Amino acid sequence: MTRLLGAIFALVLTTSWVSAHCVDDAKASHDHPGAAPAGIDSPALVGEGDICFVTVPGWGARTDAPFPGSTHGSIVVDSQNLVYVCTDTENSILVYDADGKFIKAIGEPRLKIHGLTIVKEKDEEFIYGASSGRQIVKLKMDGTKVWTIDLRAQPPEYTFKNVTAVAVAPDGSIYAADGYGTQRIVKFDSDQKPVKVIGVRGAGEDGQFKTCHGLIYDTRNPDEPQLLVADRENRRVVAYDLDLNFKKVLITGLRRPCSFSIYKDTLAVAELEARVVILDKDNKLIARLGDNENRGHWANFGVPVDQWKGGIFTAPHGCGFDADGNLYVQDWNRTGRTTKLLRLHK
Repeated sequence: MTRLLGAIFALVLTTSWVSAHCVDDAKASHDHPGAAPAGIDSPALVGEGDICFVTVPGWGARTDAPFPGSTHGSIVVDSQNLVYVCTDTENSILVYDADGKFIKAIGEPRLKIHGLTIVKEKDEEFIYGASSGRQIVKLKMDGTKVWTIDLRAQPPEYTFKNVTAVAVAPDGSIYAADGYGTQRIVKFDSDQKPVKVIGVRGAGEDGQFKTCHGLIYDTRNPDEPQLLVADRENRRVVAYDLDLNFKKVLITGLRRPCSFSIYKDTLAVAELEARVVILDKDNKLIARLGDNENRGHWANFGVPVDQWKGGIFTAPHGCGFDADGNLYVQDWNRTGRTTKLLRLHK
């Protein structure tokens, strides 16, 4: 990894489309000449202000199958720095190490996990997944199924058409969103029993959504934890308390927000229209990552590999921080694209 970092810093210094602050910081820390032409095979600087990253070219590439097929779901990192990438393929969840070496595929074939989160319970981690088969699944880290909530078998007021997201609170409460169907968000207790439901289609503030696509249990204020909703087609992020009572709209005017990840007091938001943004603890937008000027690539599932550019996204659908603040971004893409961004400021 040390040699890789040295090579990356040797190449990123004159990248023309990155912010001056990021370039100056790289020069001050690593006095290497060089340049990084656009393209997925060369490193590129991404970010603005103190939120600076450098891409890792070829992360996740394999000699047997360099591209995994349709990436449509989430990406998360466990406590061992293993990275879990959802696909719509026979290999449901792909597992990589931090350097991008493929480890294995887990989960039932074509499980189609759309929303994914990892939860530590006592001394053990578990995967919770929102499957497009209208179910919530709890898996061991090797993919063994612990239990399933069948969202078609619930009382009528709690039934779903297509679950898109899942979040879990420390008391074991489970939250699920039907972003592609009824626009409902359901709270289940720790015994997987439904206890409350909100949500109708609309553009208002209190319980109205247009594609409640992503959920996250927001830990940035320990004294006031909350549930965040990526209300995609209303282009906003909305906050609810843990009893599903409306609190406030955090931010509007986003480019179709899909999902979240938290590092310290910052929130990353994957936007389907070709960008990832970072919000601070006050939910102010402080950085834009991978902004794509080509609107033909925005939310485009079919952008071919030869049109990808390093550090430029096409349709971010999932994003996940690791414990060091490095960020993984999954584009919604027919061929399958995952980008690792190494953080320059811890």
